[in-house]
Amino acid sequence: MRHGPIGLRLVRAKDARPLQHELLANRSWLQPWEATVPYGSVSFDMRLSIRRLLQQYRDGSGYPFVMEYDGEVAGQLNVWGVSRGSLCSATIGYWVSERFAGRGITPTAVAMATDACFTEYGLHRMEICIRPENDASLRIVQKLGFRYEGLRRRYIHIDGDWRDHYAFALSPAGACARGTRRRFGPDRSGLFRHPSFRTWATDRFAGAAP
Repeated sequence: MRHGPIGLRLVRAKDARPLQHELLANRSWLQPWEATVPYGSVSFDMRLSIRRLLQQYRDGSGYPFVMEYDGEVAGQLNVWGVSRGSLCSATIGYWVSERFAGRGITPTAVAMATDACFTEYGLHRMEICIRPENDASLRIVQKLGFRYEGLRRRYIHIDGDWRDHYAFALSPAGACARGTRRRFGPDRSGLFRHPSFRTWATDRFAGAAP
């Protein structure tokens, strides 16, 4: 999948070296948002990670992608936790190298992956869970029109502790006819109109200078 200089493709075994290089070179950039393991350590063995991701792909439980910019590896996007049957849903997670930030790579990749999940992989609902402090990711769901579904307390272990997350979702009925990637623009998510989000935002920015 490609949109201008931004590409999204399935991960390959030979991606292990460039991905591991980006992960290790971006520790201060990525660590605040990375999943961790209670009572354990996180492995940066990308060869092992890619083998597991490709096994999930073969099993039909995940779709592991690499994000590229002008043909260069820029980060990862994983569709994981695929449920079939009466649910047909999955969750999207991603990271991008700091040197590629600000180029629209992640929102474009999320849009392409979501469209593929709806049109090619037979899924009905895509979910993204975001820490309240992650302003960049909140802007992504705003642009793409994911609807705000609420706050999940102490939901995922991130950067050494259990962290609250906002839950967002999108289904084909909520996407425009020309696809998710066409949804860039003003707030279509309802995020900033939702009462619980407004309460959080008021508390967070109370007393802040204009």
